[in-house]
Amino acid sequence: MSEIVVLGFKDMTSADEAAEDLQRMQSEGLISLSDWARVIRKPDGKTDVKQAVGTAGTGAAGGALWGMLFGLIFLIPIAGLAIGAATGALMGALSDYGIDDKFIKGLSNQIKPGTSALFLQVERATGDKVVERLNKYEPELLRTSLSQEAEDKLRSAMQPAATA
Repeated sequence: MSEIVVLGFKDMTSADEAAEDLQRMQSEGLISLSDWARVIRKPDGKTDVKQAVGTAGTGAAGGALWGMLFGLIFLIPIAGLAIGAATGALMGALSDYGIDDKFIKGLSNQIKPGTSALFLQVERATGDKVVERLNKYEPELLRTSLSQEAEDKLRSAMQPAATA
């Protein structure tokens, strides 16, 4: 079962840096993320959201493939490709996988201007190693779906970064 962890950062660049580090940790097998999103709250209050996977693009690619295959069967591959891509993009845009967009938007409005946050959907993690590598960014635990006991352990593991 996956868990949601939202980390806040004191500036607008740390979330991007931490996201890159998380991707390296994922390739090292230290963490498995099924989805993530980065939010920057600019000084003027506007938010910039970057998500790991765009469902419209993925849907368009899948739809194009299936459309072309059906098009080949019925001897109209180009029309099948175009119709499949359009249908796939529409279905992908209407689908919401991973972290709920409303949750991201709602919590993004609570982030202080001039700061950033990472929304992580964690499948599994080697907690001590991941926390150790993330502590250099001085994250603040904003929200989790963890049990209270697990959340308290994570907070205390991140404590040295906040007090240093």
